[in-house]
Order: sequence, then C-alpha cells, then structure tokens
Amino acid sequence: MEYAKYISVMLASMLKFIGGPLAGLALQLTWIETAICTLGGMMVSVLLVVFAHSALDRLRQRYRKTPPKLFSKRTRFAVKVWRRSGITGIALLTPLLLTPLGGTALAVSFRVSPIRIILAMLISGAFWGLVFTVLVYQLPALL
Repeated sequence: MEYAKYISVMLASMLKFIGGPLAGLALQLTWIETAICTLGGMMVSVLLVVFAHSALDRLRQRYRKTPPKLFSKRTRFAVKVWRRSGITGIALLTPLLLTPLGGTALAVSFRVSPIRIILAMLISGAFWGLVFTVLVYQLPALL
C-alpha cells in the first residue's frame, strides 16, 4: 500500500526534516516521491503550528511552573538570526538546525504574518527537500 509509505515519510519529516528522505529510502520510494512527501510533511507541521499557535501558547502558559529564561544560548541565537536575515534566515535554517515545528514556532513568536511564514517555509522546504533527498539517495553510490 503506497499511501502508508507516503504517510510514513510525511510523519518522519514533520518531526525532523532529514527523517523524510531517510524513511523514503528505507521504504524504497523513488526520490521524487520522497522529496514531495518530505515537503508535504514539513508543510503540514508548518500549517499546524501557524494556525494553532495561540491555543498552544495558552496551554503552555497554563502548565508552566517557572518563568521562561529570557537570555539563553538558544534565544540569543534566534535573535541574532532574526536581526541578520529575518524570516528568510529562519526558514533556511529550519530544515538544517531546527525542526519544522520549532522553526515555525520561532517565526510565529517574532509575529511574522502567517502568509509570509507559509511562503518562506514552502520555498525553503522545497529547496532543502530536494537537496537532502538527492544526497541521501546518492550517498550510497558515492561510498
């Protein structure tokens, strides 16, 4: 059943972007199917975070026991990326360093409009999806 394979790749890339190409290779999908499903998984998680952010934020604040740290290595890095390149930098780093959920939550926390977040993540996900998929599929041939 091909749909189960597609959903598996999408679920893997929703949690960690590189998981999509690895799952596609393991499930013996073609590289183009894997790239499309990887992008689809990332975009599902982006849409979930963008449209459910306010509810998730209220839930998180309700159960938070200690106030959040204002200055940590992670927040300093996020502000540095934001000041240098805005939503473009966050979107480009999301598949590399952040998860699709984390990168989108970061963009939402900087109060970027949902349309700009979705468009930037779509372009970044398409680019990195192709790059990661081709690398994962070609790496065994190079070794």
